[in-house]
Amino acid sequence: MKTDEQTDPASPQATAPANTELPPTAPCTVVWCGGRPYVLESSAGHTRWMGTDHRGRPVALTSADLQRRGWTHTRAS
Repeated sequence: MKTDEQTDPASPQATAPANTELPPTAPCTVVWCGGRPYVLESSAGHTRWMGTDHRGRPVALTSADLQRRGWTHTRAS
């Protein structure tokens, strides 16, 4: 049984498809999240996505953080 939210074309789920795909795992890969680029860095068996915040300060995210926030291989226009 579908709810009104699932069938309503104006609902957020209908207009913005959720990216359930996991972020890539190859080092030096670039993805976009929130209009900002993030690069996958790997050291000593541990990986993190490095980028900057709106003030240019370094930000480290996990793959789970990127997945929650929504990421893409291309920059949003």
